[in-house]
Amino acid sequence: MELKSKQVISPIIILGALFFIFGFVTWLNGALIPYLKIACELNTFESLLVAFAFYISYFVMALPSSWVLKKTGFRKGMMYGLLVMAIGALIFIPAAVTRTYGLFLTGLFVIGTGLSILQTASNPYITIVGPIESAAKRISIMGICNKVAGVIAPVILSTIVLADADTLVKELSMMAPEMQTVRLDELATRVILPYCVMAGILTGLSLMIYFSPLPEIDTTENEEKFDDQHSEKTSVMQFPNLVLGVVALFLYVGAEVIAGDTIGSYGQSQGIALSEAKYFTSFTLAAMVIGYIIGIFTIPKIISQSKALAFSALTGIIFSLVAINTTGYTSVLFIALLGLANALMWPAIWPLAINGLGKFTSTGSALLIMAIAGGALLPLLYGYLADMPQIGHSAAYWVLVPCYGFILFYSMRSSKI
Repeated sequence: MELKSKQVISPIIILGALFFIFGFVTWLNGALIPYLKIACELNTFESLLVAFAFYISYFVMALPSSWVLKKTGFRKGMMYGLLVMAIGALIFIPAAVTRTYGLFLTGLFVIGTGLSILQTASNPYITIVGPIESAAKRISIMGICNKVAGVIAPVILSTIVLADADTLVKELSMMAPEMQTVRLDELATRVILPYCVMAGILTGLSLMIYFSPLPEIDTTENEEKFDDQHSEKTSVMQFPNLVLGVVALFLYVGAEVIAGDTIGSYGQSQGIALSEAKYFTSFTLAAMVIGYIIGIFTIPKIISQSKALAFSALTGIIFSLVAINTTGYTSVLFIALLGLANALMWPAIWPLAINGLGKFTSTGSALLIMAIAGGALLPLLYGYLADMPQIGHSAAYWVLVPCYGFILFYSMRSSKI
């Protein structure tokens, strides 16, 4: 169901607020990774289990989320998603008190579960609510809300939990084991207040959604437009734009999370103090905001969604190669600039993949949400390679090049489908 132009404004405002929450919660991980690396005494691979626990929930819960939304409708489903996220935030209290890494990961998985419900509802909603040819523009607007929150979130959390990070690391190296335990226990409790506040805000937002004027979208009406055209289709796997789109989205999310969540640790490996490096995730997200603004003004008036995707993928390859072959602040800068290359990928891949699925739209949406698992697996691959002395943090970024290469292939193939 496409709403009239005046009817679109209110849903976009409400969804913009939700996408801000998505971004704020998601990109807290950029600060959580160096924080938990210290508090729970982890190596790079172990610390990146933060990203794994968070993003794997999308893979596990995407199809159940689709089932929930069919039972509850989009608006109630969004409300339940926010409540689930609030529960996940509260799990951080016992995790911090006991300094148990497994509990932190459990809380992140529950938060990701709530987000998977919200994402499964909101992404097709924003795609369907207006003309498909301008879907990338609407998603870009949502992306700005998401990534502005992503710029703010790691700064706020880092300021609270890593205020004296460099001094603390030096002190810990000179302490006796008993004193180290006391100091790390104190560090772990710093995360309690911000996550309690977040739980309260999420609960309040769930009530706001419940009483909001957000219209219910009947996806079957959108799907019926294509039913005659695809009446011979018997499986969602018969749509190459979707199948290749799922792979492209998997690789894109992995590349995006690597660029955002590893840049702090990478900065430290380049000899940059943690007091500076803890804010680097915000630079990556700021570059993404710039990219989204470019998308709003250029898609589809100046450049098509598939061409924007091709240009972004090519830029990602170039920036990755420059980052690998330079050092220090220059190399870190080009990892941050990957945010600019990544910005238009989600807005372009999603509508290209979901367009024309007809009665398979809901299933296609769930498969695309499952592809967010790329953010769980590819950062772990990066962490594994970065911990290997013969490879190291810089050369581990080679994993990005084939990711962007496939996305470039998909952009060219999708323009022909």
